[in-house]
Amino acid sequence: MKLLGIGNAIVDVLCKVTDKFLIEHSLKKSTMKLVDEIEFKKLLLSLKIEETVSGGSVANSIVGLSQLGNDVGFIGKISDDDLGQKYEDGMKKEKVKYLYKKKEEKIPTGSCLILITPDSERTMCTFLGTAGKIDDKDINKEDIQNAEMIFLEGYLWDEGGPKKAFDKAIINSKNVAMSLSDQFCVERHKTHFLDLVRNQLDIVFANEQEILSLIDTNEFSDAISFSKEVKKNIVITRGAKGAIAINKDEIVEIKAKSNLNIKDLTGAGDLFAAGYLHGTINNLKIKECLEKGTELSSKIIQILGARH
Repeated sequence: MKLLGIGNAIVDVLCKVTDKFLIEHSLKKSTMKLVDEIEFKKLLLSLKIEETVSGGSVANSIVGLSQLGNDVGFIGKISDDDLGQKYEDGMKKEKVKYLYKKKEEKIPTGSCLILITPDSERTMCTFLGTAGKIDDKDINKEDIQNAEMIFLEGYLWDEGGPKKAFDKAIINSKNVAMSLSDQFCVERHKTHFLDLVRNQLDIVFANEQEILSLIDTNEFSDAISFSKEVKKNIVITRGAKGAIAINKDEIVEIKAKSNLNIKDLTGAGDLFAAGYLHGTINNLKIKECLEKGTELSSKIIQILGARH
């Protein structure tokens, strides 16, 4: 298998909202907030659902890679319930090898409300459900060893079970890529993420805010110096400023595509990672990897949701 993703198995619930809705519910635009089941259901009561999709950050990337014809798999924890079944069916329909055997759990399958405002920004309220309870017993060593590369998400990292799952996956892998996922994730787990970036990861995906937060700076030049110093492949997306990859001493930049009809930024980072990883596992040059990432992310933001 070319690449195996490990991440939160979350059913995405897409809804259009006004800015007023976010203010009324004390939600900060463009961030991800973890909510409990009660708050999740309460929010859902006042919303009209546009679409439901088998989501999760790394899962979106894996589906993108599958659509490009790569042999890929995914591990994410679900429960044997209605949403869990929908999740598994959704992944299999996308020709992804789903390598988790579901059973009935005490906690239901995770879901994420994706609230899309008229400016195309998305604000997420995530009830992790059983997805956040993944541990080392859910990871099969042979599956990891059979993959040329694994791809992890910062969203999943947490003390306890998830950390054990991460450790088992990293120890048994040939190459490791990870997305820092979200600025709040970085703030919460800064020392651990720094250790991962410095010592255990081969490829790191971050947006500009996440990498600056990780190293406590406001200067982008510091991020470049840091990336050179750790001697890893650090890939940074910068919105309208494009994207940059720093691989040891090599620095490659690419401009963002212009004149796009942007409808929804959901999945932009996930699909960028898919394009970049597609290039990596197919031995393309860094510039071509960046171009593929930009191409995929440009397409996805012109439709609703994180899937073609």
